[in-house]
Amino acid sequence: MEGQFLTDKGQVRNHNEDSGGVFYSSSKQLLAIIADGMGGHQAGDVASQMATGLLKEKWEQCDKLTSPQEAEDWVSRAISDINKSIYKKAIEKEECRGMGTTVVITICTKEFMTIAHIGDSRCYLLHDNILRQMTEDHSLVNELVRSGQITKEEAEYHPRKNVLLKALGTEEDIAPSVRSLEWQKDNILILCSDGLINKVTDLELGEFLSSSKDICQIGEEMIELANERGGEDNISLVIVKDTNSVEVGETLC
Repeated sequence: MEGQFLTDKGQVRNHNEDSGGVFYSSSKQLLAIIADGMGGHQAGDVASQMATGLLKEKWEQCDKLTSPQEAEDWVSRAISDINKSIYKKAIEKEECRGMGTTVVITICTKEFMTIAHIGDSRCYLLHDNILRQMTEDHSLVNELVRSGQITKEEAEYHPRKNVLLKALGTEEDIAPSVRSLEWQKDNILILCSDGLINKVTDLELGEFLSSSKDICQIGEEMIELANERGGEDNISLVIVKDTNSVEVGETLC
């Protein structure tokens, strides 16, 4: 299993509030995360880095997960613990008041994948050259679309597009959306922040991921396109695929 994390601050922001990574447990199972921080005086990066760092620590101590239920239970507990840590820091540190972060996480084994998320960072799955969005945004505009009040097209330009209904660290208790699926060898996953989603269409994402290029180059080209189209936000992504061509820990970019 191979994964690659890439991030860029974009063309407008003076610092990067996104965080993420690809990590391996002692049994060589893969976990990927994207976190898009927000709030406070430059505290968004604090929240996102806490989420990534704490999750990395927990994952590296995790025993082998042998079923989707085990993975779902593990990631739900981990998110709950991390949420409490971020919430506590936001209360105790004046400069961190109001901070929070989105989070999208995948656990990938040779048998199954487990996906958990809070907020509007997304996970997509490419299988048989068909791209599917695997997460539902916890956002105001998504709820308006779901209830039929606005169309998907109207959501793209809605003035409250960035209003989240859930974010990690903004309340004492929070529950992620979690799901598991069978892993198939030709699967390709992409996790991404809205800095990519808002600039690259789902059709284009599918075309990029269907390319025969290596995942590092695909990711770099996606970020380049998002920046060409304005790059107003930080841009982050993780691409995961099943391959034996890269050793665990090898640097791809």
